[in-house]
Amino acid sequence: MRILVSTLALATTLSFAATAGAAELKPGTVLNASNLAGHLSDSFENHPISDLLTERMQKLIKDEGLTITLKASQPVELGRDYLKATQDNAGKAKYNHDTRQVEGWVGGIPFPKVEADDPDAAAKLIWNHHYAQPIKNLQDYPKFAYLFIGEKSGLERRQEWAFQRYYMKGRLGADPAVEGDGSILTKTLLYATYPSDIRGLGLFTVRYDSPKLEDSWAYLKSVRRTRRLSGGTWMDPIGGTDQLNDDIEIFNAHPSWYADYKLIGKRWILAVANSTTKTWDAKASGNAEFPVIDLDGAPHWNPKDGWEPREVWVIEAVTPPEHPYSKKVLYMDTQFPRFYQAEAYDRKGEFWKWMNYHLKTIKTEDGDKGIISAAGFTIDYQRRHGTVFILADSAKLNTPGIKADNVNLGELEKAAR
Repeated sequence: MRILVSTLALATTLSFAATAGAAELKPGTVLNASNLAGHLSDSFENHPISDLLTERMQKLIKDEGLTITLKASQPVELGRDYLKATQDNAGKAKYNHDTRQVEGWVGGIPFPKVEADDPDAAAKLIWNHHYAQPIKNLQDYPKFAYLFIGEKSGLERRQEWAFQRYYMKGRLGADPAVEGDGSILTKTLLYATYPSDIRGLGLFTVRYDSPKLEDSWAYLKSVRRTRRLSGGTWMDPIGGTDQLNDDIEIFNAHPSWYADYKLIGKRWILAVANSTTKTWDAKASGNAEFPVIDLDGAPHWNPKDGWEPREVWVIEAVTPPEHPYSKKVLYMDTQFPRFYQAEAYDRKGEFWKWMNYHLKTIKTEDGDKGIISAAGFTIDYQRRHGTVFILADSAKLNTPGIKADNVNLGELEKAAR
């Protein structure tokens, strides 16, 4: 009995000592390979550091040069029309477990209150992401860059692209909320503008509000003609990058194209929810032009920004057999349906890519608010290569004067001239 009491007393003393030795870290603290072990028992905003870092993030800090600068958390502001549509249409959307489709959605978040014990929770969260991006009715990015980065070579080259996505359904602050006959969800233009040898390379895509595969067209400079592509382009790489079309802003597929979704749970992680680092400094030269990336330090693709605690859903998305990945593990904010991070695994089940996006709230052109991805990192750890998406300050949401008819195949042809 004395041995048992002594053992319990020793365990209690050690536990108290460990707790007493833990520190509450301050904003600005940098976590890196040299100090991570000493900080895992510390906390930030009352969350243990060991809990805020996923297993993958800890490994990237220890082995891949990732550094994390802690930032005081701040609320993410959602747009008034977004919140109003969610409130006005609450309860209208229904998930059909048999068809895996959503019926009755009008606008806003179709399932604003998802419970973890709901057997369809993961599918509903993915549908929230599919239908209810907090960006208003038009993403208008006249200029963004893809930076190609090698582990040994650093910045190899850059491409500049333009992107527009026009929402035909669930339109916020608009009457009616649907344009056209209701069969089309979005129209998307993605095309290269620099350098000249790839200018005009890109896609015009029509996504339907149904499981039907997208209609996609590409402009072929060699013959100066457009070509209709197969519906499988959603799984194809984008112009030699480390991204698939499916990886645009981490997840870019119709929910029913994936085989299944599993809810892993809910947790807190460190994420870039309110990016404060300038992404693209056009007045600078060399590596300093892109201060959001540690281009000077090997492996040259790690992000530089402020990371804050956010509560997320963790979802495992199981791909169809023909997909290059076997699954994606996705980290979605619990307050709004956007992903911060994802891990992609190959067909053998081995870790392949890490995706990390930096979110930022901006004013829409009609005075509302919306959320953009200021930067996005897709790192292929098998190929030891990265592609980083950098959004220029010219990005707009809900640009006036752009109509559905302006987002068309002809824009690809214009870009190539």
